[in-house]
Amino acid sequence: MELTDRKKRILRAIVDHYIRTAEPVGSKVIAALPDMSISSATIRNEMADLTEMGYLEQPHTSAGRIPSPAGYRLYIDELMQDYRLSVDEAQTLNQTLDAKMRQFDDVISQASKIVSKMTNLPAYAVASRTGRVTIKKFEIIAAESGSFILVLMTSHDVVKNKLVRLPVNCADADLKLLTAVLNATMTDLTVEEITPEVLERVSRSAGPAEPLVPIIVDYAAQLLREQNQNEVFLSGQMRLLDQPEYRDPTKAQKLLMGLDEEVISGLPAAIRPDSKMQILVGPENVARELKDTSVVMTRFDIGDGMQGMIGVVGPTRMDYAQITARLSYFTESLSRMFGKPDKPELPQPAAHPQNDT
Repeated sequence: MELTDRKKRILRAIVDHYIRTAEPVGSKVIAALPDMSISSATIRNEMADLTEMGYLEQPHTSAGRIPSPAGYRLYIDELMQDYRLSVDEAQTLNQTLDAKMRQFDDVISQASKIVSKMTNLPAYAVASRTGRVTIKKFEIIAAESGSFILVLMTSHDVVKNKLVRLPVNCADADLKLLTAVLNATMTDLTVEEITPEVLERVSRSAGPAEPLVPIIVDYAAQLLREQNQNEVFLSGQMRLLDQPEYRDPTKAQKLLMGLDEEVISGLPAAIRPDSKMQILVGPENVARELKDTSVVMTRFDIGDGMQGMIGVVGPTRMDYAQITARLSYFTESLSRMFGKPDKPELPQPAAHPQNDT
């Protein structure tokens, strides 16, 4: 059976209408659209074909049709019309960025809250480091009697320090020797490369400060593991309850219980290397907990060896065109904020900012 242009046109109209209403769509509704000019009987036959082809589903015998995951996928890949942000929307986003994103450390934690508010759906933000993370420099500074300050700088210029109580008496010369040995032996190593053999080699060269080596190496390994972990922020989970699909308390509870940081932390791997924006519809989601939802996610660079990812989780009925437009604008604004001081230009007003049907 051929997927004709007319079938695609009808499918797009059905998806657009279902996104707005959350109600199954009948042939008379589509026939009444001003730009359709196709009889209700013809539309009914085409809808039957689309159902047989797997692009539509019929929840009940007497009900209209709703899009299937395959229908949403075709809609996203081929049929979805671009959504243009209005000037008011762009100004609101810029004002939010000015007010909320002044500090680099606030970027990821605030991003999920802002995106959740502007989409009225749960949103998440993930920060991850790109490339190898290693220790670039060790520094041991004598402090008060019986202690020293260990300072570590990573390859991404993250600096951490720790006050360590000396288990043995070490002279300043012993600490300087240990510092030199650490910088000569343990820099530019990932946590996986800090092996027992490396530890033994450092210990043999550390002289009287040898008892300090396990303490320092353990802290260095802990820091590298922390730097390799994704930082996850999740906001707006309760916004799902505003969606018709989740008015059933049992269904809503099941999703809310499964929507946690552990599930979200696995999503960055789902973005293809050659794509900044990706949409996963229903069963396409890798996480079992998200099989009945859709996820729209995009990545961006925030400097200092950090890469961010922002995503939205919601019903498969979500307005993909609007959400992808808002996420794109948001992440482009962040990238410009950290790349250069200029704000993104405001878009020209769109004659019809919503999807046409």
